[in-house]
Amino acid sequence: MIHQYKLNGYNIVLDVYSGSVHVVDDVAYDIIAMYETNTKDEIIDAILKKYADNPEVNREEILEIIDGIDDLKKNGKLFAEDKYAGLAINFKKKNNVIKALCLHVAHTCNLTCDYCFASQGKYQGERALMSFEVGKQAIDFLVANSGTRRNLEIDFFGGEPLMGWDVVKQLVAYARSIEKEKNKNFRFTLTTNGVLVDDEVIEFANKEMHNVVLSLDGRREIHDRLRRTVNNKGSYDIIVPKFQKFVESRGNKGYYVRGTFTHDNVDFTNDIFHMADLGFTELSMEPVVCSPDEPYALTEEDLPKLFEQYEILAKDMLRRQKEGKPITFYHYMIDLTGGPCIYKRVTGCGSGTEYMAVTPWGELFPCHQFVGDPAYSLGDVWKGVTNTAVQDKFRMCNAYARKECQDCWAKLYCSGGCAANSYHASGDITGIYEYGCKLFKKRMECAIMMKVAEQFDK
Repeated sequence: MIHQYKLNGYNIVLDVYSGSVHVVDDVAYDIIAMYETNTKDEIIDAILKKYADNPEVNREEILEIIDGIDDLKKNGKLFAEDKYAGLAINFKKKNNVIKALCLHVAHTCNLTCDYCFASQGKYQGERALMSFEVGKQAIDFLVANSGTRRNLEIDFFGGEPLMGWDVVKQLVAYARSIEKEKNKNFRFTLTTNGVLVDDEVIEFANKEMHNVVLSLDGRREIHDRLRRTVNNKGSYDIIVPKFQKFVESRGNKGYYVRGTFTHDNVDFTNDIFHMADLGFTELSMEPVVCSPDEPYALTEEDLPKLFEQYEILAKDMLRRQKEGKPITFYHYMIDLTGGPCIYKRVTGCGSGTEYMAVTPWGELFPCHQFVGDPAYSLGDVWKGVTNTAVQDKFRMCNAYARKECQDCWAKLYCSGGCAANSYHASGDITGIYEYGCKLFKKRMECAIMMKVAEQFDK
């Protein structure tokens, strides 16, 4: 399977199963498009007719290009066969190792964001804070189910996890205290809206947190429209100075400033550029996922504008890179020389199998987006996974489990997509979220183009 597209002056041909990317001229681009469905003579006739006004395009050149395509095919660089379909189902069947937990230390929040999938932190339930005892048991559960895997990840999440800050610190201390004995290495992530960030949080996070995710939607008027305090006031002026201080003090430790764009700011590149102007270089901007009835929901009419925005962002990032002032956009991070292992490409994030969310009461869910849905309760941190039927269904989530993905060129980049988004859009974790698919494919085209441009600009 191949995917061809033109972007930023490049004719790009992606071979899906080998991962090879080819940049070709117009003639080769057209020949590749005809290669599998036309005879050699049909290709020659069609190309000669199309390029009749170009004396440099002749039969000999066309045959030379066809020979080159033949060689690439023989070497598995074009029209490569799919070697992974038979492996996909078995990848997760025997894997019982858990490598990451998302600890919901706070089912409460000090903001009332309109688009919050967690219902302002409550997850359709009661407000609560995780106790140290529950968190400790969650860490013990993770260690006990991690097999020989040494590197384990714990995300402190909410709601707003800083509302349970003392417990966060206690849990980090406990995990550190057992690392040597258990032969484990814990990597922590903190996701925060920033309201409660202070010098102590910054100092502790810079020492212990492998990564921090800071929530900011961009321009003041955009951010304050939907991310407001319980007193119905905007939070931009509260959090931006704190985030700037936080990031400035991070040194070489990881962080992301993460935003959400909606129908109200389909010109979201202006929000990304605003965040860059504030001094933030590690950026992520996600499309809102919500009921189509919401006034801020993205629409089909928004798609062409969003596609254009992704292209604007990619080109501007190339410009910034040339000027020595690069920014990173999470969705454009792609390695074409090696990339993720095929297991990751096929199986995805591992929700429900390798990764789980833990509520303040110790209940297990496949990920944070399923928390509160009793149909997707997996068990708890004391008894472990008892709802094996649901877990087995998550084991089947892969790039080959969805019939709509079979002929999709991007399936080995999205790994079949987000199970939660699929569930909320289609009612089935092996369905698809079509709108998200369209945005993802556009992002991948931009990301690949940027890698091409980097090679040509060397």
